[in-house]
Amino acid sequence: MRQALGISERRACRILGQHRSTQRKVPCGAPDEERLTEDIITLARTYGRYGYRMITGLLNNAGWHVNHKRVERIWWREGLKVPQKQAKKGRLWLNDGSCVRLRPEHPNHVWSYDFVQDRTHDGRLFRTLNIIDEFTKEALVIRINRRLNSTDVIDALTDLFILRGPPAFIKSDNGAEFIAKKVQGWIGADGAKTAFIEPGSPWENG
Repeated sequence: MRQALGISERRACRILGQHRSTQRKVPCGAPDEERLTEDIITLARTYGRYGYRMITGLLNNAGWHVNHKRVERIWWREGLKVPQKQAKKGRLWLNDGSCVRLRPEHPNHVWSYDFVQDRTHDGRLFRTLNIIDEFTKEALVIRINRRLNSTDVIDALTDLFILRGPPAFIKSDNGAEFIAKKVQGWIGADGAKTAFIEPGSPWENG
């Protein structure tokens, strides 16, 4: 700094409002910063409608242990952004980033599933996995346990696929259990398509 401006480091820092320590410490990022950045960019390209919070969930499902604040910092640094949304009326995003209006037209066309949780009299938490047919409003499965995860979702859907065959679409919210890659891959392998409701719009879930 002294060589470039011809004045002392102390005076230059005072003029610029910087602490002198900023001129002595070489900034260095986390050792995995570059690899994390590459994974964030790859996921942002694959899931064009997802913001940094959803990308954080996908990263953690893939084995990373990062919080949304770190992902948000890299997100804005790399200039990533979600494309402008279409009008909210009739909107529902598919996992490939496309947008369609999805209304059930017949039985076994669109299923919805979600978790509900409550506590027993002793204060212990329990969860229920609920799967319904949106056309008939029939509760296809209500599975109850202290803990439920993506494996339990696959087990419940396996039983239903054997009994009823796969639906055209399976709709869910954006929870970690439902965006898990193994759930998406398993559903797709059986001929159904996954669809996610718009975050913050629980009324879109049957």
